[in-house]
Amino acid sequence: MKFETFIAWRYMTAKHRNRYINVTTIFAVGGILVGVAALLVVLSVMNGLEDEIRQRIINTTAHITIYSYRVEGIDRWKERLRVIQDYPDVIAASPFVYAKGAISGPKSADGVLIRGVVPELERKTTTVPEQIKAGEFFLGDTGMPRIVLGRFLAEQIGAGVGDTVTLFALRRSKIPFGVGAPTSMRFVVSGIFETGLYDYDATFCYISISDGQRLFGMGNRISGFQAKVKDCYKAPSIAKRLEEYLGLPFYTIPWTEVNKTLFSWMMIEKWAMFLVLALIIVVAAFNIISTLMMIVMEKTADIGVLKAIGAKETSIVKIFLIQGFIVGVLGTSLGALVGGAIIFMQNKFHIISLPPEIYAVSSLPMHPRLLDFVVVVLFSMFLSVLSAFYPAWKAAKLKPVDAIHYG
Repeated sequence: MKFETFIAWRYMTAKHRNRYINVTTIFAVGGILVGVAALLVVLSVMNGLEDEIRQRIINTTAHITIYSYRVEGIDRWKERLRVIQDYPDVIAASPFVYAKGAISGPKSADGVLIRGVVPELERKTTTVPEQIKAGEFFLGDTGMPRIVLGRFLAEQIGAGVGDTVTLFALRRSKIPFGVGAPTSMRFVVSGIFETGLYDYDATFCYISISDGQRLFGMGNRISGFQAKVKDCYKAPSIAKRLEEYLGLPFYTIPWTEVNKTLFSWMMIEKWAMFLVLALIIVVAAFNIISTLMMIVMEKTADIGVLKAIGAKETSIVKIFLIQGFIVGVLGTSLGALVGGAIIFMQNKFHIISLPPEIYAVSSLPMHPRLLDFVVVVLFSMFLSVLSAFYPAWKAAKLKPVDAIHYG
């Protein structure tokens, strides 16, 4: 054991004349413990919520959406669909018709986003057909066209499985910048879905692609295609290559661009929480300063003796920096253990439960990440050592004669 380390450990563990030194040391370690544990738990919660939302968005929407610059839509879509399906990185693709409209149900009316799809192909590109809470994802025409509604949309208009609703839409006008005549179609509700994303469940409805073409007067044209790729996190680069492959008039939008604002906001919120909770560790760092200052005052004579027998200023600085490091290691290690234990207990036993009808998850998700642990530990250790600099500097500047005389 080096000379500086030995002295630092002796100063930390020896009995002090001023008993408050031991108390403030415990408070310093405890403050770091609480701060580190709180940071790790909150960051894990933010990660869990972010991962849940991201996974639902990926499951509900297409990895890549392909549109045309032509206002009238995409013609000869079946042969274009085969071209997209044959692209190397694409697992599955499906066509869709998409437009805004209004819906009238037994209770009231509301605005709606209407999506016309081919059910067999939709099942290959999204998980919406698997998220049916009532009825089934059936869009066939058995006497009257069928429709599938989002849960909150169905509640808003008072519609259930088997009820009849009416969709209203505006057809495109043949006159530039004009508005076509409104059209309406009656549908029977065959199913109600719930994705866990409120905006989606409150505004979307599904009809067959042929009914959508008829409702919007699109003939045999469609609004676009959606594609599922092998690695959803590579969707931006794949989308760019696919756009170059298809050429004009097509353009692509990956799922990351559609929800860019949401994920940016979540990232800002995560690190804002980090900065707020980091103040707990900052407060603990002030406790380290006060502890070491009291040790300097109590050990003034000892420091004078050390300097008199040849200890350099750098050695004195090291002694107190090591003390700050020891406090930081103790607090950070205990905080990481406590935080890790809380995360493990929550993921294992689901101690904190959530109402699934509101959040679509039955317990609070916590997803720890190695990078977060590394950042929190390094930040805590940095503050612990930094807080020891001023007491170490004051101790190093003591003159041996004065320290022994007044100590």
